This record gives sequence, C-alpha cells and structure tokens, in this order.
Amino acid sequence: MGTDPTYARNRARLKHIPSAPRCKMCAAPFAGIGGPFMRLVGHSRWSKNPKYCGACFDVLARLHGGAEIEASFLFADVRGSTTLAETMTPTEFRTELDRFYDSSSEILVRNDAIVDKFVGDEVIGIFIPALAGDQHARSAIEAGRDLLREMSSSEGGHRRLPIGVGVNTGIAFVGAVGAPPVTELTALGDVVNTTARLASVAAAGELLVTLDAARAAGEASGHLEQRSLNLKGKTEAIDVVVETLATVAT
Repeated sequence: MGTDPTYARNRARLKHIPSAPRCKMCAAPFAGIGGPFMRLVGHSRWSKNPKYCGACFDVLARLHGGAEIEASFLFADVRGSTTLAETMTPTEFRTELDRFYDSSSEILVRNDAIVDKFVGDEVIGIFIPALAGDQHARSAIEAGRDLLREMSSSEGGHRRLPIGVGVNTGIAFVGAVGAPPVTELTALGDVVNTTARLASVAAAGELLVTLDAARAAGEASGHLEQRSLNLKGKTEAIDVVVETLATVAT
C-alpha cells in the first residue's frame, strides 16, 4: 500500500537523484550521475525485467510477495492496427508503434503508474497506492486523457494513431507471479479482466471509465455520455463514462 514510512522516505529521496529512466517501484535512477552509485548499492536493472531494479524485485520474487488491494488499471490499444499496417512498410509500422510504446511509458510513469507490459499493440498500466497514493483512480484517468491527446498529434511527421482506452478501479491481487526465472510483477483479478474488455470495445479516440473509477476519482461526470456495456464474459452490464478527444481537450 506504500504506507510503510521507510518505503515512502526512500522513494521520496531517490526520485530527486538524476536521472531517468528509473525503477518503477523505488524510483532509483538507472542513468545520469546517480546511476553508477545506485548500481553499487544494488539498484541496477534486474536482468529478467529491466523496468525494475534488482533490489526491489529480488525481495518480491524471494518472498513471492503480493496482496489484494484496491488499485486502478489502464489498458490502451491501437484500433485497426492490422489495416494500418497494410498502408505502410513493416519498418514504418514499427516506428509508429515505437512512438506509441515510448509515449505510453512516459505518460504512465509521469502519472505514477507501473508500466506492466506491452502486448502487441496494447499497453497496460497499474496504479497502486504505493506509487500513486489515494488518488490512483484520478491518476489513471488523467493518464488516459494524456494518451488520447498525445496519440492524436501528428507532430514530428508521425501519423495520428487511433487508440481506445479503458480505465477501471477495484480490488485485485498485485504482486509477484510465476516461478523464477520468469517471475513478473503484475495484477490479477476480475477488475483487470474488465479493464481489458473496456479497451477492446472503446472506439478510436474514446476513453471508457467505469463509474467505480469515476467515483473513486471524485470526477463529476454528469455532463458526459454514459453507457451500459455488455462485455464478453461478464454476466452483468458495466456502466461507464465516455470521454473523447473533444471532451479531454476542454
């Protein structure tokens, strides 16, 4: 939960040491003037997953740690990527997806998320209290809005990438899963699966936020479109608030 005072103090101190990229858990720098010193004290990149430092992940992997906590989740993917790939060379397609991966990672980290994984043309972010505090739902929604804005831009000669985003909040297991040496830090549970389904049905340029997430964020959503969605595999309809490029730009 990030309530341990030692953890909070360490992260607060390490995030001020230059420079990015950083461990997504403790914020220890991997580069800049702080990088060499951090490596000396055990905060080098973990060889099996360079998003985290060895010091953080070794503890989780050794103890197979994790817990059921309230957290928020963001799934975003490129809509119509198969059709998009037909309009360009494989190298051009890779360049555009790299932009999506790089921008997504930057936005998620900026909003205090764990960049869980990239799967094909999809990115997954986990917002836990240990990193995003009590406002993890608000952080997830803001990250979704930032992604819509960023991917709608054609600056630098890039194409506008049509993406759909889903955000949800609820109880999930967050921790280490899998046997070494392929142990990963991830999240499991119905709330995660529901978020994935939301992203899959979001139209290009849409951010679908469950009412649970909107309430947790304290969002006033009465002026926005609301839908009740029957998602694949779900026995009950899911109520969502719909944000678009037009609404996030205001």
